[in-house]
Amino acid sequence: MFDITFEYPYLLLLILLFIFCAVFCKAKSPSYLIPHLHIFSKSNMKTSFITSVLKYLTIVFAILALASPIKINNSQVIKNDGINIVLNLDASGSMQELGFDESNYSRTRFDSVKQIVSSFIEKRVNDNIAFVLFGQSAMIASPLSFDKQAQSEILKYFEVGILGNKTAILDSLALSIKVLKDKQANSNIIILLSDGMDNASSIPLQVIERMLKKYNIKVYGISIGNSNNYILDKVSSLTGGKSYRAYNTQSLETIYKDIDLLEKSKIEQNRVIIKDYLFFYPLFISVLSLCILIFLRNKS
Repeated sequence: MFDITFEYPYLLLLILLFIFCAVFCKAKSPSYLIPHLHIFSKSNMKTSFITSVLKYLTIVFAILALASPIKINNSQVIKNDGINIVLNLDASGSMQELGFDESNYSRTRFDSVKQIVSSFIEKRVNDNIAFVLFGQSAMIASPLSFDKQAQSEILKYFEVGILGNKTAILDSLALSIKVLKDKQANSNIIILLSDGMDNASSIPLQVIERMLKKYNIKVYGISIGNSNNYILDKVSSLTGGKSYRAYNTQSLETIYKDIDLLEKSKIEQNRVIIKDYLFFYPLFISVLSLCILIFLRNKS
């Protein structure tokens, strides 16, 4: 089953404007009295009627094409057993440090994090996942999506320092809340990973706490290395989440495995709407009418 509608239906009002102008905005031309004019008028009456019809067809179908008629196949909302997750990752300059991976000391902290996060994403098949990346500023690197393959590819392009070398944890939390605040699910969570103290945010901790409570968002904080991150501990405790410490790759893998055991909730997957564009048909009629109109005008 399908329905035919228009993407830009308001453009159909141009048809009314055209009819109004055709009736009330006719160009005035001087009148000449010519005897026996009826001889010519009878012969041209039929051609004049045809050209008028063609003119209307050209304009009306051109407007229909502009309004973009589409055929929409009826789609269903697919239910998935999962949760909304924002993976909030620190990409500040300190994440460039080596030695976090005890099996490969030439790898940076951030490279190790990307590998473990990539593995975590693959396991969360039914979850709606987004990325927020931060340094001195924060950005949404990927909106909520079920496309794990695309997210794994996006993750490969994250680099240390692309958002500055300082750390804006609270600003990144505000951005993560923005991603989740309007999403309907029994469980919305932020997994926030950082290796330093906040030294660049412009948003106070009290504001973040109120926002987390208001939108019922749970935070899981992961501190990398020996940093004693007060903010991660505070927001995790406040929201009913959990705070972790990761000193090497092995402990970080264990942390993500623990988070992987989170309870799941019902959320709606993205609605898939299949559109067939039909503007070609009225456009074809309009162009064909215009060609015939030009031919008749040049012939007479």
